[in-house]
Amino acid sequence: MPVPQHRHPLAAAELIVITCGSRKLDHPAPAGELYTGAYHRACRRAAEALQPRRLLILSSVHGLLGLDDIVAPYDLAFGAVGSIGPEQLAAQARDRGLLDLDPVVVLAGGHHFRLARSVWPHALNPLTGLGGMGRQISHLNALAKDLG
Repeated sequence: MPVPQHRHPLAAAELIVITCGSRKLDHPAPAGELYTGAYHRACRRAAEALQPRRLLILSSVHGLLGLDDIVAPYDLAFGAVGSIGPEQLAAQARDRGLLDLDPVVVLAGGHHFRLARSVWPHALNPLTGLGGMGRQISHLNALAKDLG
């Protein structure tokens, strides 16, 4: 039986931050369209099913992106020279008035989550401990279906 959204513990999220992805379109596009990989799409569907007040994408190059922000494709992983770091991410969150939001939910893998927790130490990640990407995608798809 589906869990009513108003009762799901993640449904109260003031902010959901989702992963970007290595698979992208080959031309500039809104961030909400640029990332084409299965993992990103599963995170996005689950996030949208939760209907957060705010939904942002965490990009390894640009940091926090709104779904409508126009972004050119890039190929740079987190931790590489030129990728966003904790200080830059915190400055972006401060500039957007996001530092004091609670709860914050991160739908992403470990590296994205650790970076997000450097800004929001109280952030939640329902994917923690689920294992590999396949299991996480299954969990995300089930969450989206249950709330949809």
